[in-house]
Amino acid sequence: METLQDLGKQYQQRFAARAPYRDAVWQALIHGFFQDYVDPNGVVLDLGSGWGEFIRHIKAQRRIAMDLNPDMPARVGPGVEPILQDCSQTWPLPDCSLDVVFTSNFFEHLPDKAALRRTLQEAHRCLKNDGRLICLGPNIRFLRGSYWDFWDHFVALSDRSMVEILTLMDFAVERVLPRFLPYSMSQGFSPPVRFLSLYLRLPFLWPVLGKQFLIIARKSLNGGIPNR
Repeated sequence: METLQDLGKQYQQRFAARAPYRDAVWQALIHGFFQDYVDPNGVVLDLGSGWGEFIRHIKAQRRIAMDLNPDMPARVGPGVEPILQDCSQTWPLPDCSLDVVFTSNFFEHLPDKAALRRTLQEAHRCLKNDGRLICLGPNIRFLRGSYWDFWDHFVALSDRSMVEILTLMDFAVERVLPRFLPYSMSQGFSPPVRFLSLYLRLPFLWPVLGKQFLIIARKSLNGGIPNR
């Protein structure tokens, strides 16, 4: 069983050498895309925040980071509230208190689908009515074998399976991009950040190069599947 010390060591091994690059990439992603979905006056939680590349740069009135990584509180930066816990357990937040729950490349690290379901239940509980859940992650439909190159990938998900579980959990799915971003920032090709900024402005490239899905859903009493 993976320990918290293993998790901290794994992050160091996988990401430390490229930490400045990852930080710059997330600044570009937020400026070029994700800030449009986050109200600067709202409350946002970064689920599986890691070292805080997203939550550190997103503009919001209140910013919360949740992760099990013991290094997370020291990494996320000033003004961010850290929650160091298992996300499949009850979150220490009131009902209907969040405007956005954001998660990137995290759900595949949960131990099983039961943990994912409990996590989505907590996200649904804590989101305000009509609050957003934004999910970015590797799409097993387009990765197949390379998905398992990472020791801590346990749950293989696609855009289709995510839409299905979100709908079952009473989320209304409003946007689905089966192919959005290229796959990995932890190894392999690292394009200059200015190329990523250009890529975000050229959506015709996404179905060609993208291997990560993007799904945006809203808390709803009656979930639904969008036309695609």
